Amino acid sequence: MRIFISTGEVSGDLQGALLINALKRQGEKLGQELEIVALGGSRMTQAGAKLLGDTTKIGSVGILESLPYILPTLQIQNRAKQYLRENPPDLVILIDYMGPNLAIGNFIRFAKRSLWKSHLTNTPVVYYIAPQVWVWSLSDRDTQQIIKNSDLILAIFPEEAEFFRKKGVKASFVGHPLLDKMIGAPNRSAARASLGIAPEETVITLVPASRRQELKYVLPVILAAAKILQAKIPEVKFLIPLSLEAFREPIEQAIRDYNLNITLVADKNIEAIAAADLAITKSGTVNLEIALLEVPQVVIYRVNRITAWIAKNLLKFAIPFMSPPNLVLMKAIVPELLQEQATAENIVKEAINLLTPAKRSQILADYQIMRQSLGEAGKVCQKAAQEIFTLLP
Repeated sequence: MRIFISTGEVSGDLQGALLINALKRQGEKLGQELEIVALGGSRMTQAGAKLLGDTTKIGSVGILESLPYILPTLQIQNRAKQYLRENPPDLVILIDYMGPNLAIGNFIRFAKRSLWKSHLTNTPVVYYIAPQVWVWSLSDRDTQQIIKNSDLILAIFPEEAEFFRKKGVKASFVGHPLLDKMIGAPNRSAARASLGIAPEETVITLVPASRRQELKYVLPVILAAAKILQAKIPEVKFLIPLSLEAFREPIEQAIRDYNLNITLVADKNIEAIAAADLAITKSGTVNLEIALLEVPQVVIYRVNRITAWIAKNLLKFAIPFMSPPNLVLMKAIVPELLQEQATAENIVKEAINLLTPAKRSQILADYQIMRQSLGEAGKVCQKAAQEIFTLLP
């Protein structure tokens, strides 16, 4: 059986790899050999996928921010569509990555409805980790496209599954795949031992970027906050887990520019987070990872000022929360600082507050409630794979 998977960015590559491993286990159980072809990254390749294109380095958020990535995205899209025409798979899985994946979904849907016979006519499409249109959407058009393109939606949040069921789509809540990833993750003591950090040291982990635009808009303000914190807490130890090797040089240069004592950690990203007393982080899937590792966090996000103005004043863009931990319970579990609020001074104020025992206890208690809403650890990807196999001929 041939399965085609499409995803993008660092987080999508991780989710894709976890799913591929589960699909292979399910295939072995049923005596079914799988060929998996994908758009993704190195983690999916290591899991056994044949990669048509690397999409981990062309992700962006925002209007102006996306312009440099339009051409490379279209080139990879065309390569994928040509492959689908010439090698029609038995099933297609779309993971997050809204714009490009809606294009692939539309391509398959039009092939199914074409008057001309197409080898894609009977190809089912599964949307796993659908774009968060159940929380926010600039247009109902995106929601309608997801609904029309999907034969099955595998939801990672209970509210997401309910949203799509009410729209008439077959949807199943499987839970969040990070629960599976975190099984066996080190605790604070083990992580510190692995990194050579003493138990009594104050450690703040900075998570500034998984997209190149974040090096420009998020990294500087996080480092400015770190500069203030370094003066207030002279013994503090800063860590930065490296999301992409391509980011090493610009991050190292920025650290020198701000004259900071920061250790860049590669290949031990989980340990770099688990060892922390506090994380100062950009918004994204990593927020949930940090929460599952029971580390208090300040979440910030900034984009180009023109993008922010257009979104606020012309598109009337508004969201209740931007970080997954807050979205799970629709409650302000962790502090969020967006755009103009994301100043070094505000970050420092929130960070100092989270380092107090009382606030730490409160946030860890909220994390436990949040975790209970995410599904059953160790069973999420297995459940997703089982649902997917019901659509295979």
